[in-house]
Amino acid sequence: MNARLEAINKLGQSIWCDTISRKLIDSGDLQKLIDDGVVGMTSNPTIFHQAISSGNDYDQKIEALIAEGKNADQVYEELTIADIADAADLLKPVYDRTDGLDGYISLEVNPHLANDTEGTIKEARHLFSRLDRKNVLIKVPATDAGIPVIEALIGGGINVNVTLIFSLEMHKKVMEAYIKGVEAFAASGGDVSKVASVASFFVSRVDALVDKKIQEKIDAGDTSLTPTLGKAAVGNAKMAYELYRSVFHGDRFAAMRSKGACVQRPLWASTSTKNPAYPDTAYVDPLIGPETVNTLPLNTLEAVMDHGATRDDIVNDLQAYKDAIAKIQAAGISMDACTDELLKDGVRKFAESFDALMADIRKKMAAMQTA
Repeated sequence: MNARLEAINKLGQSIWCDTISRKLIDSGDLQKLIDDGVVGMTSNPTIFHQAISSGNDYDQKIEALIAEGKNADQVYEELTIADIADAADLLKPVYDRTDGLDGYISLEVNPHLANDTEGTIKEARHLFSRLDRKNVLIKVPATDAGIPVIEALIGGGINVNVTLIFSLEMHKKVMEAYIKGVEAFAASGGDVSKVASVASFFVSRVDALVDKKIQEKIDAGDTSLTPTLGKAAVGNAKMAYELYRSVFHGDRFAAMRSKGACVQRPLWASTSTKNPAYPDTAYVDPLIGPETVNTLPLNTLEAVMDHGATRDDIVNDLQAYKDAIAKIQAAGISMDACTDELLKDGVRKFAESFDALMADIRKKMAAMQTA
């Protein structure tokens, strides 16, 4: 096991890997990551687009599916289900060893359903049923339409990874929906210790947008804002953790906790460094702490294993970060407006990746059928 990942895990944070591909599974590289201390995985439409559209790792499977008479939508589902299922099987020993705390992999619903509550519920149930594995999380976006989805799925015993959370206000809604779902599951006789959820709170994208707005103010002459560059994302996440602690270690969750219900851990997502001026572990080191998850793309994971911090830092400097965000907002930069924009942009980008992937699958199928 990698010494740094082991040390981080002992501090209460689970390191997951934000990637999936057939090559990663078949080469044995995923098993090596698990042996190094990676205890879960996430995927999204962009990751699948990169995996399926580059190279020919999926060509043989696509040809076989064409022979079975599958259309492009069915081919997409079969390819993604196979990858998620195989990765889940490799992670099952982690799930068993941690008594269901870790060992999960996530599959996202069609991003075009982000504003369709009933459509999302239907697809989530279908995917969870098809995968038929306890250590799978269905990813649901944190849109207004997604909030009732969380409650419905958790209430039916379906594990959920709530994705694209940017704002503290939406995080509150996500946590409340999870608790209501757990309460409904308990009321129906379900074993609340066996349903799991994480709240994927996005980090680096916040700095990418807020820093841009801060720099515009600096360029216009307000140099007093210079110290606030690179503070919004980590500060926002630290405040989300503070909020998480108040909810899941307070009275609201006490009854369900006494029944063995799991907390909905914050999962730090979008943790690769977008700004080359910042350290490559800038969105990992300050966010290490108990009852958290950080999902890392491969390059960031390699950096953490090589030189990442191994200290509990999640609650440190909280007031300084709050002060920085207060200063940013006092300068006329609205965090609410920024996080609203980031959510819309995130939904749009995932939808575009999904559409590009489907176009590539159709192109591959057409070429194979005319060869």
